[in-house]
Amino acid sequence: MTIEANRALVLRFYEEVWNRGNVGVAGEVFAADYVRHDLRPSAARPGPDGQAKIAAEFRAAFPDLRMTVDLIVAEDDLVAARWTTSGTHTGPWAGVAPTGAHITFSGMNVFRVRGGKVVELWNHRDDLGVMEQLGARVFAGAAPEPDE
Repeated sequence: MTIEANRALVLRFYEEVWNRGNVGVAGEVFAADYVRHDLRPSAARPGPDGQAKIAAEFRAAFPDLRMTVDLIVAEDDLVAARWTTSGTHTGPWAGVAPTGAHITFSGMNVFRVRGGKVVELWNHRDDLGVMEQLGARVFAGAAPEPDE
């Protein structure tokens, strides 16, 4: 694929999966052996189903989610995109009950494309900012004792 085709594939992922909620499109964008590298405490399932599950769960918690691609750069088999997301927290997410809070946060993804599909993704997002906006207790290091 060309660099432009790789870039278009990534933009399709953001528009279809994240903005429109068409999580089934993950099967058209991500390879069967796709691997997600993330700082999340739990590992995502491999393959397109893992990515679809992540998007479905996040969109269930933030159904009015809107993702804007602020910057996208492509070279060889890599595509990097910086994005900003906003949405209203109306469903449980990451152990936090719905708060009704409207949040905005940023992140960056780096994709590796092979044979017309994404085979790897490195995800970096402002989880601390998300949790703070939701009013969740955030700890740098060990959590406090239960009576604190």
